[in-house]
This record gives sequence, structure tokens and C-alpha cells, in this order.
Amino acid sequence: MPRVFFGLEVPDTVKKRLLALQGPVKGAKWQSQNQLHLTLAFLGNVNEERVPDLCQAASRVGAPRFELEAAGLNTFGRRESPRNLWAAVSGDSPLIDLQRQLSEQLAEAGFELGHSGFLPHITIARFRKQAGSVVSLLDEHGNDRFGSIPVTEFVLFESTPGHSGSVYTVIDRFPLSLDETPAPDQ
Repeated sequence: MPRVFFGLEVPDTVKKRLLALQGPVKGAKWQSQNQLHLTLAFLGNVNEERVPDLCQAASRVGAPRFELEAAGLNTFGRRESPRNLWAAVSGDSPLIDLQRQLSEQLAEAGFELGHSGFLPHITIARFRKQAGSVVSLLDEHGNDRFGSIPVTEFVLFESTPGHSGSVYTVIDRFPLSLDETPAPDQ
């Protein structure tokens, strides 16, 4: 049974800036270049025969292309002992609309999402129970700008556990509309 989620890929220029933040923080499991992404909808384990239904639901999303800016750092959990370190994104109004449309289409197709609430972010590091403080990292880089993310499509990923963390494989891509205005009814 594949473990799947929908997300956005992050350009290499942004990835390089995020990867440059890596340093000696106790308990940090830094994400690799291939692991950096922005999750839109996590579904978890899905029966193989339902994957085409996922793709069909995603193909009904009618959002226009847009651009995000990766800027700023934050944590889930206390800065002194975080669970995750992540980069924020701005310009997220079209992103929230895309995520809402996708969630609605998935729900109509009978899929349950992994959790409620959507806080757009790019996870940079996950921490074990004995997490070290990231206060100095946040003080130094908390307001940094990491670059632009042109959003021309979203992706269905399969997540496979591996020795160095999960490996993400693209199952399918879903292009966004070139036109920013909805087509009139004909």
C-alpha cells in the first residue's frame, strides 16, 4: 500500500539556501535536497487501486499559476527544544485556495486527509526527543529570504521509508491553469 501526499516541489535555488542553514544542532535530522517540499494534502497509506481515483480528483482542481516567496524560519514546538524547524512561505492566498480546492475534490472522491488545518511551510529539520536549541539559528536567520517559488503544477508523491529518511517519488503531476481568469461558460 503506497504512502502518498500531494505537494509542491521547491526550486533548486531555494533548496540550496535552505540547505546552507544546516549546522550542529543536537538531535537535528536535516532534510536532504530531495526531501524539501511543501505538503498540500497528506493521505497516508492508500490502496494501490485507489491511486487512479486520487489522480482523477486532483485533475479536477482548477487553480491558476502563482508565485510564493520562501522567507522566514519558525518551529513546531519550543525554540529551545523544537519538534521541527521550517521555512515559511508568503504570497499564500492562491496557495490556500489551491489547497482548499484539492481538499474538497479529495473529500468528494471519498478520501480522508491526514489532519485538519493548513499551515504552509517547508520542513528543514526534524528533531529527536533530545532536541537542541535553535534560538541562535532563528535569531541569525529567522527573517532571511530564501527565494521565489513559481507554482505551475502540484504533484502526487509516494513516500517510501529509507535509511536516510523518506524517499519521495513523483507518481503524477497536475498542471495549473495558464489563465488567471476562469473560462466563461459556453
